[in-house]
Amino acid sequence: MGYKEVEITKLYYSIGEVAELFNVAPSLIRFWEKEFEALKPKKNKKGNRLFTPEDIVNLKVIYNLVKEQGLTLDGAKKYLKENKKTVKHELKIEPIPQTPTSEIELKLKAIKNSLLELKNKL
Repeated sequence: MGYKEVEITKLYYSIGEVAELFNVAPSLIRFWEKEFEALKPKKNKKGNRLFTPEDIVNLKVIYNLVKEQGLTLDGAKKYLKENKKTVKHELKIEPIPQTPTSEIELKLKAIKNSLLELKNKL
């Protein structure tokens, strides 16, 4: 049992991927989304949930409180509300810093230019 410690490398994860990370059913993730205001996954045009690395950090905290420490949902909500700033640090869970979009754009443009140069040489 427990969640899998994996490196968060993607910007968004599907509910199936998240459920697999935590070894729980997707329905539990949806239920926790309704119960805990800290969980606010984005939804695409089809309505599919897209979980960010921050959502996964919040899920780790909730999972720890409910599944590992055995708190009730009300107890976990109360604990989170009273300890908003310190909970993630207590669990040694830090959100992954995001690369600024402009930096990514510059790298992609450099790759595009390199590919265009290769194409022109052919």
